[in-house]
Amino acid sequence: MDTEQTPPTIAAALAHAAARLPLGAAANSEAQLLLGHVLACTRSALLVREDERLTSASLAAFTDAVGRRARGEPLAYITGHKEFWSLELKVTPDVLVPRPETELVVERALALLGAGRAAIADLGTGSGAIALALARERPGWQVTATDLSGAALAVAQANAAAIGVANVRLRRGDWFSALAGECFDLLASNPPYIASGEAALADPALRHEPMGALASGPTGLEALATLVEGAPAHLRARGWLVLEHGAGQAGAVAELLVARGYRHVRCHADLAGLARVTEAQRPAH
Repeated sequence: MDTEQTPPTIAAALAHAAARLPLGAAANSEAQLLLGHVLACTRSALLVREDERLTSASLAAFTDAVGRRARGEPLAYITGHKEFWSLELKVTPDVLVPRPETELVVERALALLGAGRAAIADLGTGSGAIALALARERPGWQVTATDLSGAALAVAQANAAAIGVANVRLRRGDWFSALAGECFDLLASNPPYIASGEAALADPALRHEPMGALASGPTGLEALATLVEGAPAHLRARGWLVLEHGAGQAGAVAELLVARGYRHVRCHADLAGLARVTEAQRPAH
């Protein structure tokens, strides 16, 4: 799109942008989302305004956004937000983009504990997605969200303030270091679980996300093993550990849990049918 000529109509700009985006069937939808972000309006409003011409400034901003998306930058980093569990979350390159499969961690945590008082911790919270979803669903729960990254915690804090939940506290620290002396009814985590040499890390979208939140070491099991090993010291009797992991890691995670003495080790599939979340219970003694 040439910003020196008369700016195109919204309909023409969207058609041109969709042709630039190598996203197949999703191209039209994402073009609308990007232009809606630039114009601060909904996708339905764009359809009503499709014969309206863009201003030179809005065309330039839209062209830049489309270029970033065409180069593989995640849509959420361009728009600055992502929906998760019906929450509109702020996201920046300091945190992973929340993914639909991680909602299964929330589902399992809600299923394992009742609505009464309980203490929960979300380890490696990033944007705060898991912690904030649980805190909003269960006002009687006290939720602790930890992360090693101060920048990530700033994003989580902004999200907590925007959502207006009062039962979340943020702690900075590496895994259990922020939980010294505390025990919980449930620990949840979506840790890094991609092997550091895995080809998936070359995906253009993943290149924009924080590597420390994606890869944990040569096998991809390093962070998961740390969580399995350390969780019993911070779980009450019969407390639960809920972990997201790679689709091919369910067996290895189960072996780690059984070897550490956990009971009721169960894996659950995500909406794509992939083994995604494993839960286990600390023994009573």
